[in-house]
Amino acid sequence: MTRLYLPRDSAALALGADALAQALTREAAQRGLTLDLVRNGSRGLFWLEPLLEVVTSAGRIGYANVELDDISTLFDAGFLTGNSHPRNVGLVDELPYLKRQQRLTFARIGLTDPLSLDDYLAHGGLAGLKQALAMDGADAIAALIESGLRGRGGAAFPAGIKWRTVRDAPAAQKYIVCNADEGDSGTFSDRLIMESDPFVLIEGMLIAALVTGATQGYIYVRSEYPHAIATLEAAIAQAHAAGWLGEQILGSAHRFTLQVAKGAGAYVCGEETALLESLEGKRGIVRAKPPVPALAGLHGQPTVINNVITLATVPLIFARGAAFYRDFGMGRSRGTLPFQLAGNVRHGGLVELAFGVTLRELMFDFGAGTANGRPVRAVQVGGPLGAYVPPEQWDLPLDYEAYSAVGAVVGHGGIVLHDDTANLADLAQYAMHFCALESCGKCTPCRIGSTRGVEVIAQIRRGDTSAKQVQLLRDLCDTMTAGSLCAMGGMTPYPVLSALEHYPEDFGLEPAASRAAAA
Repeated sequence: MTRLYLPRDSAALALGADALAQALTREAAQRGLTLDLVRNGSRGLFWLEPLLEVVTSAGRIGYANVELDDISTLFDAGFLTGNSHPRNVGLVDELPYLKRQQRLTFARIGLTDPLSLDDYLAHGGLAGLKQALAMDGADAIAALIESGLRGRGGAAFPAGIKWRTVRDAPAAQKYIVCNADEGDSGTFSDRLIMESDPFVLIEGMLIAALVTGATQGYIYVRSEYPHAIATLEAAIAQAHAAGWLGEQILGSAHRFTLQVAKGAGAYVCGEETALLESLEGKRGIVRAKPPVPALAGLHGQPTVINNVITLATVPLIFARGAAFYRDFGMGRSRGTLPFQLAGNVRHGGLVELAFGVTLRELMFDFGAGTANGRPVRAVQVGGPLGAYVPPEQWDLPLDYEAYSAVGAVVGHGGIVLHDDTANLADLAQYAMHFCALESCGKCTPCRIGSTRGVEVIAQIRRGDTSAKQVQLLRDLCDTMTAGSLCAMGGMTPYPVLSALEHYPEDFGLEPAASRAAAA
C-alpha cells in the first residue's frame, strides 16, 4: 500500500486540500488501488501548496500546486511510484528552500500526522520531558538559562529568568499560559506549530509546569484560528488519555491540566497583561507593571507567560542539551528563529535559521524576490509595529541587539516585502490608524497619540512640510514611545519614524529636511 501525505493546515485547506483528499481516494477506488493517505502538517513552503507527497524507495517525492483536474493525470503518469509529471518537484527534502534551513523547533512539521502519538514518539517526542522529570527544578532552570533561549514573542526576555521567578515565588497555585494570539500581519509560525505539531507545544508546557510547580495551563488562541483550536483540543484529549496530562504525568507524582481558551479578536490581547485580563473574563485592557505576571499574573498568582515558539523550543533544549542549542546563533541571540516570508514575495513561507542570517539572504535566496518581479523597496520586520528596513540595512545580521541599534526590531520574525510602488507615507499613516483602532484606550499616549498621529501625517502629506510640523510628528512619537503602558503605543512610532527617516520623499520632504528636524 502506497503512503501519501497531503497537508491539513489552514493554508492547504484554503487551497482545496480536503477536496483533493476526497478526489484521490475516489480515483484510487475506481482504479482498484488502496492508499494510505496521511493528512500531515505543512512543510511551510506555501507557494507550493497543496503539496502532495508520495513515499517511494528514494524518499518522499513532491507534487506541487495540485488541482482537482490533475488527479486522473497523476494516476495515469504513475505518480504512486514517483514518476514524472508536470507537478513533480522531486525529492522534497532536497529542495534548496528546505535543505538550507536549520530546523530545530520545526523539525517535525510536515513529516508527521499532527494527531498521531506514535508519530510524535517515533520522531523524538517526550525525550525532553523525560529528561526534565529526572532533573532537579533548579538545575533545569539553569540549563534553560545556559541555552540562551529568549522569548520568541517579540520582547526577547530570557525564558529561564522568567521561569526562575515563578518557581521561587511562594504560592499555592501557579499557572502556565501560552500566548497564541498571533495577530501580527505576515506571521504564521505559531499557527504552523499548533496545526502541524501540537504535541511539542503540550510537551513544552508540561516541562514548564514541572520546573516551576504549576498545575494548570491555558493556551490562549486567537479566534481567527479555528483549525488550530480544533487540532489542539484533539491533541490535549489524546495526551490526557495517554497519561501525559492529568494527575500523574507519565506515572510521576506531578499533575498538570491544560485547556484551550479562545480570544475574541483584539490585537492588544497579544500583550501579556491584556491577555490575562481576557483570560479572566474581563475586557482586554493592559495592566500597569509592576507587579509583573511572574509574581502576580492569572488570578493574581505567579504565572509563566510564553508564546508558542518559546514553549515549543523547550523540549529540544532538554532532549539535546543546553550547549547544543546555544551553539546556534550569535551574540545574545542564541538558537534559531522561524522567519516568515510574506507580502509581495515569490516564495512565501517559513524559514527556520540561526540568528545572524541577513534580510537580503532571506528575501532573495529563499523568497526569490517579489511575486510580481518588481524591485523590493522596503521590508517591514517584526509585525505591523515593526520598522521599515531600507536597502542599506538589508545586510545587517538578524539579531536582537543589531536591529535595536538601528531602531528596528526582530520581533516575532515576520518579514513583509513591499515593492517600488509602495508609498511609505501611506503605510506610516496606516500604522497610526491601526494603533487608534486597536488601542485598549487605557493610557493617553496611545489612545490620543495615535489619533493625533493620523492627523499630523495627513497634514504633512497635504503639503505642510515645515520643520515645525515634522518636529511635531517626531515629538508625538517620542511621547508615545516613552509614555505608553505597553508596546501597542510604544512601538507604533517604529514604522512611522523609519518611514520618515529612510523614505522622506514619500512625505513630500527633502532628505535633509527630515534629518534636520531629527537633529
